[in-house]
Amino acid sequence: MIGYYCLISCLREIRSSAVYGMLYILSALSVMLTVVGNLLVVISVSHFKQLHTPSNLLVLSLAAADFLIGIFLMPFKITKIIESCWYFGDRFCFFNALVDYTLTSVSVSNLIFIAIDRYVAICDPLLYSAKITVPIVQLIIITSWIFSMVYTWAVIFFKRYYFSFGNVSVCVGDCEGFYAESWVLMEFIIMFLIPCAVMASLYSKIFLVARRHLKIINSVNQQICTKELHQNKRPKNSERKAAKTLGIVISVFFFCWVPLYTCTIIDTYTTLPVPNVMFNILAWLIYFNSGMNPIIYALFYPWFKKSVKLILTLKICNPESSLINLFSINH
Repeated sequence: MIGYYCLISCLREIRSSAVYGMLYILSALSVMLTVVGNLLVVISVSHFKQLHTPSNLLVLSLAAADFLIGIFLMPFKITKIIESCWYFGDRFCFFNALVDYTLTSVSVSNLIFIAIDRYVAICDPLLYSAKITVPIVQLIIITSWIFSMVYTWAVIFFKRYYFSFGNVSVCVGDCEGFYAESWVLMEFIIMFLIPCAVMASLYSKIFLVARRHLKIINSVNQQICTKELHQNKRPKNSERKAAKTLGIVISVFFFCWVPLYTCTIIDTYTTLPVPNVMFNILAWLIYFNSGMNPIIYALFYPWFKKSVKLILTLKICNPESSLINLFSINH
């Protein structure tokens, strides 16, 4: 494709006005979906006391990370992908990369803790009630964010990650981050392979146990149907539904992240060239992942639908709104 120079020396691709318009409209929609959707999750879990559970606090932390991605990363990164040039200066390029790396680490750690939370809730419910409490989860979340910040600082400080704007051989108007070649495989193992293996293992066990529980419940229901049985059945159904929903969240994460890491490994350690357009498409897919989680919650969590309705109608402004029951009788 023919290009011309923007800023001083950065080559900018030429597209038709219709293509630019379509790309920017899609970008604006994806940013709005990410920001608004995750903001609704944050408000819902923060405002309604009924949602102040360990599992939902982890969902809140994940939504907060995705919300910040929508605010501080997506508008600028997507503009860079469309224009092929960085218009926002070297300092903001550095800040943008720090935020990107930190929030990615936060999201991965949150997904691991969500998998652990569901595993304990389904496989050892007595231990869950006794050990997995709101204060404990709050401490875990704070530790996760602090660890992600420290890890990001350490990787950059020890030159495992560097920026193209500091390299005089790279054209002005560029903003790219690169892992040192010796660190690419280590980063793949630490940030992707190990978390994926842990989450896949835990969810495999979760669904096996949930399936066994369902068979036992069905067997008992054929022999006895009492009020006490129905009362005991609801929380188990609720836990299994939460596990299924959050399992979908993690599956979408795998779908969006596996291609980028695969292409990065291929590009670094083989002679097969990976076109820049492929990296741009996969980067877009990753940012799109941040906007998918609220859609999943809307499809599978009745409480989220009800809370969104209360937020949009401003009923949460009522003094007692935080005490509203968001769960239907069939939940």
